[in-house]
Amino acid sequence: MFDFLEGYDLLGAFWVTVQLAVYSALGSLIWGTLLAGMKVSPVPLMRGFATAYVNVVRNIPLTVIIVFSSLGLFQTLNISLGASDFKDINFRLAVLALIAYTSAFVCEALRAGINTVPVGQAEAARALGLSFTQVLRLIVFPQAFRSVVNPLANVLIALTKNTTVAAAIGVAEAAYLMKGMIEAEAQLILISAVFAFGFVCLTLPTGLILGWVSKKVAVKR
Repeated sequence: MFDFLEGYDLLGAFWVTVQLAVYSALGSLIWGTLLAGMKVSPVPLMRGFATAYVNVVRNIPLTVIIVFSSLGLFQTLNISLGASDFKDINFRLAVLALIAYTSAFVCEALRAGINTVPVGQAEAARALGLSFTQVLRLIVFPQAFRSVVNPLANVLIALTKNTTVAAAIGVAEAAYLMKGMIEAEAQLILISAVFAFGFVCLTLPTGLILGWVSKKVAVKR
């Protein structure tokens, strides 16, 4: 029944998807955390930048951002992110685009978590002489992260599925291979079922593990 899979590097395609998801998730958590810190910053310019960034990026389709990363950054501005091979360039540009897009949602999830931290704790920390950065790093963010594990899990699951958009610029991940297989094989339903199962295997454990982590680290109030 599955003879049509012979000759195709299915595991290799899903491995590229995993790499896209992992690198983008790490970058999104870092950039999203910085954006969340800027959104609650006492500096108006930083607050304005973070607010504008989140509002603009969240309302731009991911496909537009992905295509712009290839046509705009690489082909127009010749930005290759240190890669020389065309395949590596597109992979890195896809990661950059996914980070730029997903970090806006990470920021909003973290901002919601920051709002759960009692204001009195931050005020007490400032009264002890801690700077704004120290208050965020030592008091606010540790509690905020613990309270938004589930929302962040949803963002990361969505990110894993969004990696399929990278096929638009030729990144050889799962959706790119699926497109090629559908064009070459007369097995539309089976091919779709195989790739759907593959993505379930990637996303379901993520949700279960992070759901368990959420219960373990939940802030008791």
